[in-house]
Amino acid sequence: MSEHTRKHRDFIQNITIALLFVSAVLLFAQTQIYGLGVHTGSFLSGSDLSVDIAAPNQTEAALTAPVRVVATSAFGRYGSMALTTDSDSFEPLRGLLEQALLSAQDYRASNGQSFFNALKSTSIYYDFLVPLPLPVLAELVRADAEESVSARRLILAGEGDGVSLYLWDDATGYYRCDTALSLEILEQTVNQYELGNAFFAFESSDPYVQSVSPYSLFLDPEPVLPELSISIPLSDSDRLLLSLGFNPNTQYRYTDSSGAEVVREGERTLRLHTDGTLSYQSGGSPALVITTSEEASLLEIVEAANSLLHSLLASAAGDAELYVEGVEQTEDGILLRFGYQAGGVPIRFRDGQSAAEITVVGGVISDMTFRVRQYTVEGTASLLLPLRQALAIAAQQEGAELSIGYADGGAGTISAGWLAE
Repeated sequence: MSEHTRKHRDFIQNITIALLFVSAVLLFAQTQIYGLGVHTGSFLSGSDLSVDIAAPNQTEAALTAPVRVVATSAFGRYGSMALTTDSDSFEPLRGLLEQALLSAQDYRASNGQSFFNALKSTSIYYDFLVPLPLPVLAELVRADAEESVSARRLILAGEGDGVSLYLWDDATGYYRCDTALSLEILEQTVNQYELGNAFFAFESSDPYVQSVSPYSLFLDPEPVLPELSISIPLSDSDRLLLSLGFNPNTQYRYTDSSGAEVVREGERTLRLHTDGTLSYQSGGSPALVITTSEEASLLEIVEAANSLLHSLLASAAGDAELYVEGVEQTEDGILLRFGYQAGGVPIRFRDGQSAAEITVVGGVISDMTFRVRQYTVEGTASLLLPLRQALAIAAQQEGAELSIGYADGGAGTISAGWLAE
């Protein structure tokens, strides 16, 4: 082989290797960047049987939720993005917020600047990811609250010798109230943590960081999160039918042209789709009773809906849990949304929809959609896109909050990635 021919062959090989490398990088980037967008769920990386869901013999599932926290003192900030309200590591912070809510007096209107300033003092910041009615949020930390306000983010801030509670619903609703907590107790709790691993976007002078929401939270080092495998546990459809008050042996049970299993009884219809989605329409039948009390509280309705979803999943949820993702009063009734979370990290759906949506009218479920999933933690760690690159992409959606979560696009394995919401 001539020297010229060998050099030409080596040149072609080098070009081929380089193209393969670039293709691999682009494929990785596409996987990580997918859906880096605003959360509409966006991701970066016969006779009717009546079921009384609120009846004493129904299993009651405790409300839990993911929560992000930041503890702050003059020496820096400690942050975590992987906590749940029932985890042992959240217990000291849970107890403090419980005491604050139980002793809170006189909720007064506040403003964004005061909320922002509270983060500069000795403080503990709680982010429940979505705005929730205060009675529902209080239940998550075993407290009580009767105020008709909603909150997503809360701060316990040292002021003088005491501690004030600040609340923000992530829109225009800011509130402040006094608590019975002492500054000493707050400082003791904050000092339990190793400070210096967290910062908010508003603390950075980097123009890319400044382009996202100022309350975007970043950790150094970034959390190491496992991959999750997804399966659809709908093999025991008879159990689901019984849980919803349908007769599994009904003659009005068939498979439609899309492959969905359809069951009709009276005015009610249940569909079990091949992608694991369960859809229910009451047709006006009062069969799924959330509450028999005309004076049932919003919290009682949320708890009953939560218990129903857990009973439908039974033990099939695997390593993920359901949590309340939204409570909305509509013209017709109450719309409840639920999501999945694994280890305190939210699992979004790439089409922007929630895992479950339940409409309650007059104490009865009129409509329900539920994506039945089983998530299992795998032994492989997720590979996050470098923060700098994620920020450069998120900058195209100015003001979006950048965080970490999972995106469910169907069966298979999913990795944690950047979310722009």
